[in-house]
Amino acid sequence: MDRFQNTGQPDWDWWGRLWPTPADTLRRLGLERGDRTVEIGCGNGYFALPAARIVDPEPVYAVDLDESLLDELTTLADEQEIDAVVPIRGDARDLALHLPESVDVAILANAFHGIDDRAGFLAGVVDALAPGGRFVVINWQARPRAETTVGGEPRGPPTDLRISPDETRAAVESATDLRLAREVDLPPYHYGLVFER
Repeated sequence: MDRFQNTGQPDWDWWGRLWPTPADTLRRLGLERGDRTVEIGCGNGYFALPAARIVDPEPVYAVDLDESLLDELTTLADEQEIDAVVPIRGDARDLALHLPESVDVAILANAFHGIDDRAGFLAGVVDALAPGGRFVVINWQARPRAETTVGGEPRGPPTDLRISPDETRAAVESATDLRLAREVDLPPYHYGLVFER
């Protein structure tokens, strides 16, 4: 169970400079109260925790390989009195096997560029989605890494791994029955794509 390429977990301060209000980002991408949700590669919960507040009382399944990050997520959820986050240690490439039910929304942030077997991964996402479900991809714009700075330092994946919204759309639509419903610009360096069944 290797990690996807170049998808390490930055610290919260780093994330906060890109998304000072992660809940607003999730709402812009269509997350709503009552959506059963999974965050794929959740790390320590920068998106999973605000997602749980939005979708309450439904659960947010937070899937990651790194047990220490899931432990951090659990601690943060306890501190914030968020009960709806369900940490799951598992490989996202077998997503449906790890979930107790199908979901309305699957979120993948900052990792699509690092997936080697995209068709296999996407098949797993589709298997996990309920009828009418949505797959949300947040990713870095296909700009040179030197141009995407946080705190004065180049950040994000290497330039050669970055993929444009059009490339992401083509990869998802050619491998699944999902179709692009919406594209959202997420300044300063990201885009969001919402696919629907």
